[in-house]
Amino acid sequence: MITFTLCLLALIAGYFIYGRFVERIFGPDDRQTPALTKADGVDYMPLPRWKIFMIQFLNIAGLGPIFGAIMGAKFGMASYLWIVLGSIFAGAVHDYLAGMLSLRHGGESLPEIVGRYLGLTTKQIMRGFTVILMILVGAVFVAGPAGLLAKLTPDALDVTFWIIVVFLYYILATLLPVDKIIGKIYPLFAIALLFMAVGILVMLYVNHPALPELWDGVENTHPNADTLPIFPIMFVSIACGAISGFHATQSPLMARCMTSERHGRPIFYGAMITEGIVGLIWAAAATYFFHENGMAETNAAVIVDDITKNWLGTVGGVLAVLGVIAAPITSGDTAFRSARLIVADFLGIEQKSMRKRLYICIPMFLVAIALLLYSMRDAAGFDMIWRYFAWANQALSVFTLWAITVYLARERKGYYFYVTYLPALFMTAVCTTYICVAPEGIGLSVDKAAIIAVLAAVVAAVWFRIWYFKTTKRLC
Repeated sequence: MITFTLCLLALIAGYFIYGRFVERIFGPDDRQTPALTKADGVDYMPLPRWKIFMIQFLNIAGLGPIFGAIMGAKFGMASYLWIVLGSIFAGAVHDYLAGMLSLRHGGESLPEIVGRYLGLTTKQIMRGFTVILMILVGAVFVAGPAGLLAKLTPDALDVTFWIIVVFLYYILATLLPVDKIIGKIYPLFAIALLFMAVGILVMLYVNHPALPELWDGVENTHPNADTLPIFPIMFVSIACGAISGFHATQSPLMARCMTSERHGRPIFYGAMITEGIVGLIWAAAATYFFHENGMAETNAAVIVDDITKNWLGTVGGVLAVLGVIAAPITSGDTAFRSARLIVADFLGIEQKSMRKRLYICIPMFLVAIALLLYSMRDAAGFDMIWRYFAWANQALSVFTLWAITVYLARERKGYYFYVTYLPALFMTAVCTTYICVAPEGIGLSVDKAAIIAVLAAVVAAVWFRIWYFKTTKRLC
């Protein structure tokens, strides 16, 4: 428990120390925000800071810090270190600066921000890439919760019924003003998710299980360690609990509701650190579960159900069901909303009128319905598509980190661009290695993939340095 406690304290200290350092690099000021200058009563509208934090936390969390951390815990002590170091030095920096750039540029969506700093071609690629990714997230997070709800309700209310219900909710949450549904129910779900995590944290100290310590080593304890190496598999498995490109697609939603740039650190950096804490707690609880029951269980929902019922009783079981069902739904609806805003931004369609929102949403929902029908007809084929999401999600973070790095260099922030340059290089190597070794990728050996990853990181570093020296020489 000593290492776990130190990791927990490190995350909290990271918010106050490194978070403040990154905030000073960006330099928030008192200029008016898009929520005030572009208020439209739909997407741009002022909301209280505490509510924005809760919505942002649930937007970026979903099931990631729970399921990802649980499966990542099989890799041993390395998972703790990745959650802590990844959250402080990569994920929270990524989320904060991406959110603040959106805020500074009128609430722009992620592809527009990336395009500002990486060029028109990258912008066009990112537009299509992120919209497809958001629709895929939305489609996947319909079927999962619907299946769980069907198991908890009478037979008459089957999976098809709940798919329709969940999808109707998605339509309303995507189309209606942000304060009508999202602003009202998200804080409640976020509180439930946090309450469940705090309850598990308390029980960890009450039960005081024998958790791995740093001095025990960081060897790979995964039962399939031969085929699932820590690098890169663990760094992709634990995404939302450390760094996730999906977060940068969600930050503009809240950037359009903030009334001050000075709220950025608690909202963007703070939400990511909170997610890291939740991920660390579940990684520790899962470690205890695996110690007692072995690592044969691969369904994270079963592990969540077992831990919460045994440690938190009936109330815990109810919260677990609420979290496992509500978390993916709240990721799915904001994914669709984010897709709507991305399309609206690059087509220049105002979103104040319902008619204009429907122009975008109807084709988007038809694509999502087609994906749903395909997933029900060919589950194996759809699972293969979904496995690409893990890689695509982290690839999105690579684009975002490089865009922020270019911004910091272009704004003549000295050598402060290293706060994102180093994470960008690392995640470039992670994503390159993963697509090289994964069965759904090239399927190379780890050794060969590592060589390719190093070359990819070197090429990225050289490209950036050439650009940087040309840019600084031109500015001087």
